[in-house]
Amino acid sequence: MKTALTIAGSDSSGGAGIQADIKTMTANGVFAMSAITALTAQNTTGVTAIFDTTPQFLAQQLDAVFTDIYPDAVKIGMVSSAPVSSTRLTLP
Repeated sequence: MKTALTIAGSDSSGGAGIQADIKTMTANGVFAMSAITALTAQNTTGVTAIFDTTPQFLAQQLDAVFTDIYPDAVKIGMVSSAPVSSTRLTLP
């Protein structure tokens, strides 16, 4: 089975972000993994708040995935801050 990692924000309404990515990957027979860049408070009418993951925690999520199940593909979605976007990953 093919694997894919989504690096994106979490959408509390379930219509976008990692929730939508996981639904799409699963529907296409792909094993989905995720690394969360931010939590959002949102619904179908808009985003009311964003809470960023720290770059250190994002790196820990990425390290955990890449050291166990190396993804065949990576999809990048919402990266809401410059510090989070500069997160470095050391590949095994």
